[in-house]
Amino acid sequence: MTIGRPLQHQPEAALKAAIQTFWRYGYYHTSMRDLLDAMALSRSSLYQAFGNKEALFLLALENYREELLVNLAEQLKASPDAWSFIEQLLTSAADTQSEQASLGCLLFNSATELGGEDSLPAQTARDSVASITDFFRGVIERAQREGSIFETRDPQSAAQFLTLSMSGLRLLMKSGASKQEAQQMVGYILRGLA
Repeated sequence: MTIGRPLQHQPEAALKAAIQTFWRYGYYHTSMRDLLDAMALSRSSLYQAFGNKEALFLLALENYREELLVNLAEQLKASPDAWSFIEQLLTSAADTQSEQASLGCLLFNSATELGGEDSLPAQTARDSVASITDFFRGVIERAQREGSIFETRDPQSAAQFLTLSMSGLRLLMKSGASKQEAQQMVGYILRGLA
């Protein structure tokens, strides 16, 4: 049995380990033992620094969401236009053949796992997915101003379509689809958005 160390090292590293553990196993299938082993902490250090499992999960979701939104904003800023950003985002999701791709997305996974529960983790997962949709709405509105998406399309519906499409692509990759299959789906998604 491994004895965890107190949280005198980097709390960010411990949180990243917790994120990876929740991402791999889900909220309900992650045990405290899984978290203690991954974070290399004693039980008392984990409770002292992060609270209980639920509090740690909420912090993990928040951290993952904020990092994702920052990365998306940086990618959008680096893109010549909104349509290029959308194409690159979808193509990149379909190209990923890594262990991370096989895990899907923590936000989508959590929203699916927790479903319509009336719990704080479930509501936080739903709110996190909604924040991605809000970001995509801004991208859709910019694409409409730039002329690459018809102005007659409802931006909120188009943003929800893009969110669902990203979730579907992540699920496709998680289920072991080939790169070719995923790229075909990207083509359908882009045609549906334009």
